[in-house]
Amino acid sequence: MPAKAAAALDGFDLAILDILQRDNTVPQRLIAQAVHLSAPAVQRRIQRLRETGVIRAEAAQLDAARLGRPLTLLVEVHVHDEHPRHTAGLHARIAAEPAVQQCYAITGEADYLLVVTAASMADYDALAERLLRGDDNVRRFRTSVALGCLKLGLQVPVLED
Repeated sequence: MPAKAAAALDGFDLAILDILQRDNTVPQRLIAQAVHLSAPAVQRRIQRLRETGVIRAEAAQLDAARLGRPLTLLVEVHVHDEHPRHTAGLHARIAAEPAVQQCYAITGEADYLLVVTAASMADYDALAERLLRGDDNVRRFRTSVALGCLKLGLQVPVLED
């Protein structure tokens, strides 16, 4: 999906975003107090931030291990041809696969980097079979298993220190 033009954001918007990205359950009246605006003004700004795509989603961050998916795997995918007619099937399978948490088209040796969660190595092997092994355009892929997580988050720096 093409990126939308950057929205014009002021200091109030940035302060609201900083609060929401840390905890989007903070009541708007408390946000209003923190940023020195009225609650209706905060509500209007949040609605505009949603409508313009600055706020892309509001979702809970789940602990995969506690849900029976303790493995996090980083998968570098190398393809023969990056042309959309050759990668469309791969893109569709990746987009439809719930175990793929993130996928990036990247520079360097590999063409894509996937972040995947799995219940076991057998579970991952079945996923690799579905996503990658049957695709003639996939030249090779390399998998690394995360041994631990030093940092997890999608926060964007919005306020300058």
